[in-house]
Amino acid sequence: MSGAGRPRRPGAERPGLPVVIVGGLHAEARRAAVARLLADVPGSVVLHHDLATAAAGTVVRTVRDATGILSAGEAPLVNDCACCALREDLVPELVRLADAGGTPLAVVELWDSVEPKAMAEVVTAGGFTVTGVITAVDPALVLPYLGNGDDLAEGGLAAAATDQRTVADTFARQLEYAPVLALAEGLPGSPEADDEDRELLAQLHPTARRVPIGHGHPAGAPPAGPASASAAPSSALARAALAGFDVEAAAAAQHPACALLPADADAHGVATLVWHRRRPFHPERLYAALEDLTCAAARSRGRFWLAGKGDTLLHWDAAGGALCVEGAGPWLASLPDAAWELVPPVRRAAAALDWHPEHGDRCQHLVFTSPGLDRDGLERLLESCLLTDAEYAAGQAAWELLPPAFDTLLEV
Repeated sequence: MSGAGRPRRPGAERPGLPVVIVGGLHAEARRAAVARLLADVPGSVVLHHDLATAAAGTVVRTVRDATGILSAGEAPLVNDCACCALREDLVPELVRLADAGGTPLAVVELWDSVEPKAMAEVVTAGGFTVTGVITAVDPALVLPYLGNGDDLAEGGLAAAATDQRTVADTFARQLEYAPVLALAEGLPGSPEADDEDRELLAQLHPTARRVPIGHGHPAGAPPAGPASASAAPSSALARAALAGFDVEAAAAAQHPACALLPADADAHGVATLVWHRRRPFHPERLYAALEDLTCAAARSRGRFWLAGKGDTLLHWDAAGGALCVEGAGPWLASLPDAAWELVPPVRRAAAALDWHPEHGDRCQHLVFTSPGLDRDGLERLLESCLLTDAEYAAGQAAWELLPPAFDTLLEV
């Protein structure tokens, strides 16, 4: 590869080419968002890696602008992983665009199941500035996708032979990572969204900026009137694409110890229950209730404390009727003072805001969001999984002797 195509060392800054990442499993909505950006930022260029051909051993890359395809090529698979091939090929293509000059915005359109977090970090490590991350959404499809527990592989959407993700959990992460949601309603073949659909979206990601990109007209129809290359961005979506993005802050906001979880809400038939307690779960009773808890809401997530595992912060992540439980590092209360300096400041700040004089940052903080949520029944079920007064009073030594029901699930 020539010097012009060789990426700089990780972290080296390459100014002059802002990059926005647009992703989402709702392919028609994603294409509409990309078309809007092409129309509203004259001279912008879209890079797209199609992973549908990965089974044949290659990934197809296209580079296009508002007039059509500028170039196309293939990138070989790396370690039989289509996403790895994307990582290896994307930064050199961005370098080529940057060195050529004249591109006001590079739009990285992710393939269906590619998650934006990894790509934002790859682009940043390559020396480029990610100015925006956008997930395109058709509000009418939010609940069907959150309820879809099928493996990505069943729909031809897996990014590798070893990809075990589901439609629901992939969609949830795409949705919750992006600070901007491009809302495409009235797309051909899509049902009409209603107030419940919009409310579900709002409760799932209440801090997101939701930008409508059209209703009832062809996807990506250009705005009225000509635009010059020197004009300010002519749409809310274009302004959001260039507004700025903090990769480190976005990663911290996804960590279960300091995630920005939704707040209590109840409107248009959709409810969010925030459940916070200062007593550990009984491992056997919680394990027995997992199926009912997982199916109680379209989406649930958070952190929890299990008796007998007081050093480990456990992550709860459920969508599509499937639950992922995994260790997410130590509770800060379990660390010696000297180790606190090694903990990111945002993590220390989050713990300080929720510190208990006896248990420190150990707690239950789970959030359930769904249409038709049975708040009372869900709270009763959760409460029944906590240690009883007598079990709690027995203390830590007794908790260590409780049946280790979660050991198999956590692969301990």
